[in-house]
Amino acid sequence: MIKFTLKCDRDHRFDSWFASADAFDKLNKSGMVTCAVCGSSHVEKALMAPNVRDSKTAHAAPAEGAQTPMAAKEGALTTPSSPNEIAIAEMRRKIEKNSEYVGMSFAQEARDIHNGDAPERAIYGEAKPQDAKALLEEGVPVAPLPFVPGRKTN
Repeated sequence: MIKFTLKCDRDHRFDSWFASADAFDKLNKSGMVTCAVCGSSHVEKALMAPNVRDSKTAHAAPAEGAQTPMAAKEGALTTPSSPNEIAIAEMRRKIEKNSEYVGMSFAQEARDIHNGDAPERAIYGEAKPQDAKALLEEGVPVAPLPFVPGRKTN
């Protein structure tokens, strides 16, 4: 895993983790990397300083009274570092708690709910850009989320 500091065309900066530098390039080229603040898909790597520790402090225990990062407490890769990231994390928790994840069938489910062919309920999921555009053209009220839903695996 590698962490990059990224910035969008509106100069918002945010951090994100990727499997590799090639994985970032592939996802960014396909428009799958979006700004955590505004949702823009025009994202590039920002200049960043490496995170380097010397051998004397690399294994040292935190000083008494020092704050333990949330990442260490909860196993997260990073902690929200700005008010926007905190708000997005809270929005994500609320959406995941109060909505049904329908995965890649989002476009069809949203269309069916809009047309009255499926029970009305809050849903979220994933859609190809052309499918999302078609929904909007049909008058189906949808909006992009500022996060990528977690994928469930075995």
